[in-house]
Amino acid sequence: MIKSLRACALSAMLLVGLASCGEGGALSVFGDARERTTPVENDPATAESAARFLTQVTFGPTDNDIRTVLAKGYGAYLEGQLNAVSSSHMAYVDNRLAQMQLTNPTATLSANQFYESYWLYAATSQAQLRERMKLALSEIFVISLLDNAIDTRGAASYYDMLGTNAFGNYRTLLEQVALHPMMGRYLTHLANQREDLASGRKPDENFAREVLQLMSVGVYQLNADGTLRRDGAGATIPTYTSDDISNLAKVFTGYSWYSPTPTNTTFNGGSRNVDASVRPMIYYANYHSITAKTFLGVTLPAGAANGPNDLGVALDTIFNHPNVPPFMCQRLIQRLVTSNPTPGYVGRCSAVFSNNGAGVRGDLRAVVRAILMDSEARNQSLASTPGYGKLREPVIRVTNWMRAFGATSVSGNYLITSTSANTSLGQSALASPSVFNFYRPGYIPPNTRLGAQGLTAPEFQIVDEVTVAGYANTMQTAIGTGIGSGSDVRSAYTNEVAIADDANALVNRMDLLLLYGQMSPSLRARIVESVNSVVIPAPTANNAATIATAKLNRAKLAVYMTMVSPEYLVQR
Repeated sequence: MIKSLRACALSAMLLVGLASCGEGGALSVFGDARERTTPVENDPATAESAARFLTQVTFGPTDNDIRTVLAKGYGAYLEGQLNAVSSSHMAYVDNRLAQMQLTNPTATLSANQFYESYWLYAATSQAQLRERMKLALSEIFVISLLDNAIDTRGAASYYDMLGTNAFGNYRTLLEQVALHPMMGRYLTHLANQREDLASGRKPDENFAREVLQLMSVGVYQLNADGTLRRDGAGATIPTYTSDDISNLAKVFTGYSWYSPTPTNTTFNGGSRNVDASVRPMIYYANYHSITAKTFLGVTLPAGAANGPNDLGVALDTIFNHPNVPPFMCQRLIQRLVTSNPTPGYVGRCSAVFSNNGAGVRGDLRAVVRAILMDSEARNQSLASTPGYGKLREPVIRVTNWMRAFGATSVSGNYLITSTSANTSLGQSALASPSVFNFYRPGYIPPNTRLGAQGLTAPEFQIVDEVTVAGYANTMQTAIGTGIGSGSDVRSAYTNEVAIADDANALVNRMDLLLLYGQMSPSLRARIVESVNSVVIPAPTANNAATIATAKLNRAKLAVYMTMVSPEYLVQR
């Protein structure tokens, strides 16, 4: 099984069609082929097209959501999702701590309580698109629970902040990211002090570097369609210099822990307020740089400390940089739709980012709507185009399983601990190994046909023999008996068992919920053959339990064979 799954993953590498940005800037190998495809559906014509839409908009289709999309249409369903409000992860971890302390007064929070909240809301929240955006944004504006500096309550607050701003304005999001104490700790600009010539101290440059490189403008200048700008000699053009970073770092001095009565002690973390890890950092004027600051073509003159003004100018300058629209659009398209959007797709999204139609720049609500309603997202015929799609993230595969097959938590708390080990899923929400996320947006798998064509496949950066086997084994257990402590999250496969005596009907259901009608005849034939090999005995007076077991095993086998197939692993 493990050997065959490895072959499947390698096959998937060859099947995924991806063309984009290196570390920014699209490389199209498709010309304008996708611009000449058949017209986009204005509304779903079939349950399968509704399921495909839901694969991009939610953590996975359900029977009820498919019916809703068919009844309302894409636009109305999307508007409902854009207006839906998420539950609070911080409230969840606070409630869990109180619950745990009822039986153990000395209990403390761990990352596990945040993971519980992730799985709970990813699987059950009605605000599915906002939950998807939380995960997407957390992979751009990265903090990680693997860092000991990040506490669980602060991480939950940070994730809530991403959700609150998911359909707000990028400028507001950028500022709230910059001032959140968990970002301050993770990228070490919390308690950042101004330069001191006598001691040789310089402001910490960590956040200044990464906010440019990873969260806003990227390394190289871009055209509005995400392609790389080049100089007269054909060379790429850097977006910023080391001097820009060192000067921008001065802006992020003088911000530290919240306190209602700030002092030098609270700046350095003493007498810490109970909510300091979840409230925005505050400004301490005596630690802010007062020298001139020149970055990205803007100069803040020397003079008295004016941190809030300096911060505002810096964030406005970043926000208005021409790279931001294509940079952010490429990354959000990669997370929701396809790893290699055409320049046309990026350009259309960038235009909306620059102006939402009412003169507003950075309206993420309009941007997300543009991404999901674009012809390159909605055109059903693109699902079979060789250059289209993305590898599904491991955690999204599991939530897809939960939602499609009605998996529930016995405890009610979704007791799934870290799944980051490469023998498991190789990924847990908000637990990337570095600020570069689990995978870089421009990752190109080496020594593959994808690599030979210069195509990106970000999620493949965590694909190898061990992680392929880890996923296969994890799903075998999850589908068979459940996942989490004590197999806490499990499915009874009620709807699947009801039709398990008809192998074709069962496979049709897999095709709808997991492959939105794109299952190949060869995969269908293999699953039907395997399902039929599980014999359902003729009923007698004493074998009802045996029949029920056979039907359940048929259902589990169909789910497993579909979910480990290359056709499922590649979202199209």
